[in-house]
Amino acid sequence: MQWEVEQKYRLADSRDLEAKLKTLGAEFQPPIEQTDVYFRHPARDFAQTDEALRLRSVGQEHVITYKGPKIDPNTKTRRELELPLPEGQHTIDQFSELLNALGFAPAGKVVKQRRKASIQWENFEVQCALDNVESVGPFLELEIAADDRSLEFAKKTLTNLAQHLGLGPSERRSYLELLLQSSSNSQHS
Repeated sequence: MQWEVEQKYRLADSRDLEAKLKTLGAEFQPPIEQTDVYFRHPARDFAQTDEALRLRSVGQEHVITYKGPKIDPNTKTRRELELPLPEGQHTIDQFSELLNALGFAPAGKVVKQRRKASIQWENFEVQCALDNVESVGPFLELEIAADDRSLEFAKKTLTNLAQHLGLGPSERRSYLELLLQSSSNSQHS
């Protein structure tokens, strides 16, 4: 089985971290805007089952992604199934309509500016993303694609890289959870 091994870290300032990653060989791509629309399942509560279904748009490119429950208490390791969709606004509109017809309802929208890079670390290619999430702030995501045999080593690799970079505790909540919590807090203020 394929696994997404991920760690996410809140940042006070991404410039210092970007410089550290560049010393490890990271060459950051220009920023892209990603818009993620998350959906509620009609028969189970994804917040309770720790799953997610999202439609992601980057310009005219779209993917649908299912994320299974996290499998351990320290990382955001989970099964991820991601399927590309045909380009164009018409596709995303039709797919949203299909999900709505099946009983899925929009749960929230996350918009972020993302700058991607990759580095080699302990025999893995680590995908790095500097994210600036609207209404939530800056983050670093580190991710490794692993199979069953390399899963435990991949998790240790991300932990070692985070320590090398001097990162604090990881953030296990999704951007949607952080956004909804931020929105809830601002309504109660």
